[in-house]
Amino acid sequence: MQVVGEASDGLEAVQLAAELQPELILMDIGLPRLNGIEAARKIRNLAPEIKLVFISLESSPSVVRETFRWGGWGYIHKQRAQDDLVPGLRAVLAGRQFVSNTVRLTTSNANGNAHEVQFYSDDAALVKRLTRFVADALRAGNPAIVLARKSHERSVIERLEGMGFDMDRATRFGSYIAQDASDTVSQIVVNGLLDRPRFDQGLNAMLASASGAARKEGPVAVFGECVGVLAAQGNTDAAIHLEQTGNDLIRSRNISILCAYPLQVFQREENSHAFARICAAHTAVHFR
Repeated sequence: MQVVGEASDGLEAVQLAAELQPELILMDIGLPRLNGIEAARKIRNLAPEIKLVFISLESSPSVVRETFRWGGWGYIHKQRAQDDLVPGLRAVLAGRQFVSNTVRLTTSNANGNAHEVQFYSDDAALVKRLTRFVADALRAGNPAIVLARKSHERSVIERLEGMGFDMDRATRFGSYIAQDASDTVSQIVVNGLLDRPRFDQGLNAMLASASGAARKEGPVAVFGECVGVLAAQGNTDAAIHLEQTGNDLIRSRNISILCAYPLQVFQREENSHAFARICAAHTAVHFR
């Protein structure tokens, strides 16, 4: 990496970006004259191919999401700069998004139910997160619905049984309901578009079964990997439509949702634009 220029304020950053056309700009949000986000807006209009990485002590979800909305590829928390700065810059230059682990993009929801997303770097990280999600629900006496790839679901079952859960019994009594995510996608996506009535019909049937098995009045835990399958197929528009459907559901039904995407999907240039929209559709965003 070679530093080709430095700016002391936002206006100078815009000017130098236009003159120097760097591959990447490390942008502090708290710049004088023109803050980093406003400068990023202008830079995106002048040179949309420049990758922007923001650095700040700010961790407000709305601010972090705004940086991705205006073309940010990375967000580094200043308290993590010593560990994250060089790896973050290298990741972005290689075409991958990067967010410091201490940054949790969380917002509140009126009824308290969550719609969270997990971006994962490998299958082991996803299986660990999903196992905890299901285990927490079952311990609380709440049902769990899992729409995952078969390999992931098998690994989760093994881990849950190793933790002492009787998954055969949970399946028989409807407190654990699983369906293959790839099969689900083939049923609910027609000609590349989400068929909302089909999706609603299938999910409502599962929710009815799960509600009958509930021992408490807590939310049904729903894991959905269908969006990750769609994104891997290059159909991020359908994935975002499905995420918006999830937001409708948490407002109308007593459910909490966890979605998952492999991070490598967003290394593709054609998918990078969808990253910010996917983050914005959730109450919390996690990276592992």
